[in-house]
Amino acid sequence: MGSTGCFTRFVTTDKELKKFYKNKPQPAYFTIKNDSITLFCATSGADTLPPLLLIHGAPGAWYGNRTLLDDSVLQQHYHIISVDRPGYNKSRFKNKRSAVPSITTQAIAIHEALQLNRSFKTGVVLGSSYGAAIAAKISVLYPGNFHHLVMLAPAIDPQKEKFWWFNPWIHRGPLRWMLPRFVNHATDEKYAHVAELTNLLPDWSRINMPVTVVQGDADKIVDPANLDFAREQLQGKQAEFILLPGAGHRVRWQRPDVVKAILLKQAAYANIH
Repeated sequence: MGSTGCFTRFVTTDKELKKFYKNKPQPAYFTIKNDSITLFCATSGADTLPPLLLIHGAPGAWYGNRTLLDDSVLQQHYHIISVDRPGYNKSRFKNKRSAVPSITTQAIAIHEALQLNRSFKTGVVLGSSYGAAIAAKISVLYPGNFHHLVMLAPAIDPQKEKFWWFNPWIHRGPLRWMLPRFVNHATDEKYAHVAELTNLLPDWSRINMPVTVVQGDADKIVDPANLDFAREQLQGKQAEFILLPGAGHRVRWQRPDVVKAILLKQAAYANIH
């Protein structure tokens, strides 16, 4: 359908992934199922290493984290687990392909991915964009599983949520039936995001682990002022704030060197403690 052509850059098909991994090691794939969720995960690295749990934004899928998932050096230090968030790609909630706007529900569901890890060690939870708030919630709900929280280009300030001219046309308008499901799900999340982030406000003071926040100053999707919000919410905590000149929203792809350095530093910490 012609109207969906501009959204194809958000999707990588199974055929394209097969071609991409034709001459290189590919991740191992797992599907975790229980009464509530079907959670699809792509993993790399030995499952006896500390977990690195990767959470994408909206829209998105596990393959948005390929720069980290496929990194041979990171694979020596982490059991890397990249999930499809419930409602996206191959993950479902209550056996439905509908959006799951609740940050808490997403956090509880995604935490199930740690079933795949056999290290009995704490790890790192990393969230990008909308996934950053979910990663933060996971760090609050499951502090015994992680020793560090990383947020990349985080959409976390309820006062800085960006809406575009076309959002109402997708949310309740005539364009909805013409668009891919993942676009509609991302829009549904967006309209719930202010309320969800407001509900999250008390949790920032409950984070009891070191945090690293990375933001590009040329981000057109998430207001760079979210970095200031993070500074305000994490006052008095062990936190590092990194502003990348000239970087946009896709920090994982534009500055993988920065993200990798952060993760290797935390891998060294895990080996010492």
